[in-house]
Amino acid sequence: MHYYATIKPAGRFFIKEISSGQDLMETIVKELNEKELARKHAIGRAAAKLFDEKGYLETSLKDISVEAKLSKGGIYYYFSNKHEILNFILDSYMDHLLEGLEEELKPIDNASSKIQFIMHRHLMLYNNKVPEAKAILLDAHNLPSEYFAAIAVKQKKYAQILADVLSEYFDGKMPMVKLKAVSYILFGMCNSIMHWHDPDGPIKLDELSDICFTIFSKGAIHYKSE
Repeated sequence: MHYYATIKPAGRFFIKEISSGQDLMETIVKELNEKELARKHAIGRAAAKLFDEKGYLETSLKDISVEAKLSKGGIYYYFSNKHEILNFILDSYMDHLLEGLEEELKPIDNASSKIQFIMHRHLMLYNNKVPEAKAILLDAHNLPSEYFAAIAVKQKKYAQILADVLSEYFDGKMPMVKLKAVSYILFGMCNSIMHWHDPDGPIKLDELSDICFTIFSKGAIHYKSE
């Protein structure tokens, strides 16, 4: 038998007894990483739920440990403080928004359909992760600047994808500064839905997506004719 040393997320070491063989070693390390990442996501979901219900400032690490069914020591194994948990939630959600988007847009053959797709996708992904989506809209300002900088880069990349599609929609005639403004307005319109929409209510997200796109496209006629 051999002993394999690796590093826990918080930077501490542990020793794992394993059988010999490179393939087995790689499998064990991969399984540990997947389990640790899954546990981090579980903590993130628990924390996001509490931030939504109680507020970020009002939620303690003890609250999170109870919700996640872990000891406080279990929380500290993965995160050093509450800021790190919030940063993980926001960073993961931005990855959720960005993942595969550019590839998904490639088969769509016109800019109007691409915009409609982005708006619908944005709302559906929001609906799948409501507490996390609310956290990025309501709690991001609580992050220290060194944490928020990386989140802001991903937010700008996401907005730029829409701005590039909008440039195609307006036949390249609208300056980038206006395109960026329109992209933030469109996402703002979609994001505002979180304040009042009931997923179990009479208006479903598909219909809301169509309403949002219609408001945009009818209003955009003015700029297309300039």
